[in-house]
Amino acid sequence: MNFLELAQTRYTTKAYRPQQIPEDKIQDLKEILRLTPSSINSQPWQFVFVGDEATKEQFARVSYINEQRVNEASHLVVFLAHNNDTAFETHLHRATSEIGYGFYQSIQKPRGTAFVQEWIYRQVYIALGFFLSACAAMGIDSTPMEGIITEDYDRLLKIEGYKTLFAVAIGYRSDDDRNQPSQRPKTRLPLAEVVRDFSL
Repeated sequence: MNFLELAQTRYTTKAYRPQQIPEDKIQDLKEILRLTPSSINSQPWQFVFVGDEATKEQFARVSYINEQRVNEASHLVVFLAHNNDTAFETHLHRATSEIGYGFYQSIQKPRGTAFVQEWIYRQVYIALGFFLSACAAMGIDSTPMEGIITEDYDRLLKIEGYKTLFAVAIGYRSDDDRNQPSQRPKTRLPLAEVVRDFSL
């Protein structure tokens, strides 16, 4: 299946069957996340995999309408962003090149703390797109979720210097999932409304 076909068939899964993702695929997904691109190779993130059922249940309780999906899915993956200025700069020294660090110091940092934090968050969303595409390519279904109580996720995780932004449930769709394209065709705006050619 080529990437266009994956885009046409991938969807946000609403119900999972009780089947675990094989460990070798989980390890591949972890490595894929490690290789995610980011601006100036900043890599301002951590990704936490939760597969233990009892632990997953605690996260499910603080996931609003996504509780059932978190409980049913094989794994929950939590996406976190750096949220400590000093720690981030120390991290950046290790993660990026001298040129990249210079760009941060001269272009990004002078715009202020709020700008830098939003810039960091945007990098984590790049990782989300990369991850969802990887899951689709590997035949793994997924549910990206901003509908979670991020403060409670942080309380459960206890990871200093990072903030939960969102999570993704991953596993294999239930045959009863009414959101799958075979039962509920995917809808998008017409191409002409969202993609344009332009020249000066």
